[in-house]
Amino acid sequence: MGDSPERQITGDSPDSTAGPDRRRRRRRRGRMAAAGAVAVAVVGGVTLWGVSHPGTYGRSHDGCVTVSVPSSTGGALMHGCGATARAMCRTAFAGHNGIELATRPQCRLAGLGPRAGAAP
Repeated sequence: MGDSPERQITGDSPDSTAGPDRRRRRRRRGRMAAAGAVAVAVVGGVTLWGVSHPGTYGRSHDGCVTVSVPSSTGGALMHGCGATARAMCRTAFAGHNGIELATRPQCRLAGLGPRAGAAP
């Protein structure tokens, strides 16, 4: 037993390197958590803004008509104000296809129904 040399473990011990590595991992996790929180806040903010500010084409009112119609890309908006809206409504109350039938309620909301003199 006296013949075996003593081994001294210095820098190779798992305990000696655990401190700096653990701190680096903790910092990295903290940065990832912060980045995730910022991403969630940005997505949430954009969603809230989109819901609360639908834009100028949000609804039909005050002589402006907005109609959502099917299209090859899934959907499209037809929008018109003034003379354009009056022409859209005249066409909507004169015809009977799907787009014209979808336009009629929006014309009524805009005050451009047949009783308002917009239709022939």
